[in-house]
Order: sequence, then structure tokens, then C-alpha cells
Amino acid sequence: MPHPLHALLIALHDGRGIPQVGYGMYKVPAADAARLARTAIDLGYRHLDTAALYGNEAEAGLAVRESGLPREELFVTSKLWNDDHGYDEALRAFDASMARFGLDRLDLFLIHWPVPSQDRYVDTWRALVRLRDEGRVASIGVSNFHAHHLRRIIDATGVAPVVNQVELHPWLPQRELRVFHKAAGIRTEAWSPLARGRLLDDPVLEPIAAKHGRSVAQVVLAWHVAQGTIVIPKASSAERIAQNLDVFSFELDEADVAAIASLETGERTGRDPDGD
Repeated sequence: MPHPLHALLIALHDGRGIPQVGYGMYKVPAADAARLARTAIDLGYRHLDTAALYGNEAEAGLAVRESGLPREELFVTSKLWNDDHGYDEALRAFDASMARFGLDRLDLFLIHWPVPSQDRYVDTWRALVRLRDEGRVASIGVSNFHAHHLRRIIDATGVAPVVNQVELHPWLPQRELRVFHKAAGIRTEAWSPLARGRLLDDPVLEPIAAKHGRSVAQVVLAWHVAQGTIVIPKASSAERIAQNLDVFSFELDEADVAAIASLETGERTGRDPDGD
């Protein structure tokens, strides 16, 4: 059975809560997205994570509308793409996303990448602050920001993002960034929590999974959850979608945590945010 929703919520600094485990919709084809998102909701997920780039905002919105659940029970995140940086551009991009969703409100809107080569992310952040202040989006955050990007937008506006969604997994635990997040009251959210699936055959993780009678994916997601990380795994089968949510019924021990810590290499599966 899915873990109770109330036990999944992580408090954000703006007073709202976000379900700790969400269904990630990156590279979920539009043709399958509404069905898979509905499957996730039916299995107990209350958090959908998509983006303008993913091309499935409309399908996520459809899944929410057809779920039969009160809107306030579902948490929907989207992200502004790199082509829409700038104050006015960001406002227009948000309107376009909302039109695709067909929803009356969005729970969380993120800047997808800082794109330092454009040097417009501060103006973009000002636009998101306006959207929040006007009540058009409940919470605002960023994705793929380094500490120096975060420091700049906070210094410019006095507003800290509620979350920073970054690549994070046992190879790349983001220790220094998490220290900054904690000091600033920013929650850490992990994309690529399983290193794009490349961790699933890891010889260090397989015996830990066997010991607990769980899959390697469940072990890694339990590692994320134990650290207080918000995590958005993707899966395309009902069985895997359900397994990814069932990570609260067992705990890793000290030996498990030490073994997982030994996997740190700093390797990324995506690009460095400063590389744009």
C-alpha cells in the first residue's frame, strides 16, 4: 500500500508542503504521459514533475483533471525553458504553460537552467517573484543552480527559492551545495536520482538490496529519502511506478549508508550548469 500522503510531505520555507516522492515526467512521450501520470496518481503519488521542455504539460494537466481528486491534494511542478529567460519573456512563458495545463493554478514553477551565457536569470527570477506575489503560482524555485547562482538571485531580490532541483545520486551527492541549501532554507530536490538507471547494476548496491528484499532502485531512493531529499523518479510500468513509491517501509543501516557513500565520484550524467 502507498505510504500515507501526510507522511510524505516536506515543509517548504514559504509555509507550504511538497510530497517527498514525485512522478518525474522527463522523456515520458506525450502519447503515454496522461496514462502514466494517472497510473502514478492511482498508485498513491500526489506530485507530478514536468516542464515546458518535456512536451507533456497538457497530458499532466489532463491526468490531474481526470483523477477525481480535489485539486489541492495534487502538487504539480513545471519549469521555464532556456529560450524564455527575461522578465517579460518569463511571464509569457508561464501563461503559455498554464494554457497547456488547463489548470487554474500551479503549485511550483522553476527556472529550468540558469543559462549564465545569457545572463538573464536574475530578471527571470524577478518575474517568478511577481507571479508568486500575484498568486498566480503558489511556490517558486530553480533547477540546476550552483551556489553562486543562488547567492546572486537572493542578493538581488531578497527571495530564496523554495527548492533547487539538481542532479543528485550516490555518484554525485552534492555535499557542498546541500550545505548552502540548508543555510538558505532551500530544499534539495534530485533529478536523475538513479543516475539515469546506470546505478541499477552496481555491484555495491545489489547485496544491500538483497539484504532488505528490495530492488536496487528502492535502496537508492530510500537513501535519498533518508537525507530529506525530494526525489522524482521516472518509470514506465505500473510495477516500477509502485515500487518507486514504496521506499518508506524499510531503513538503511549504517553499513548500508557507508557503502553507498563509497560510490561518490563526482560524475555527472548531465551537463554542468556553468557550461552553457
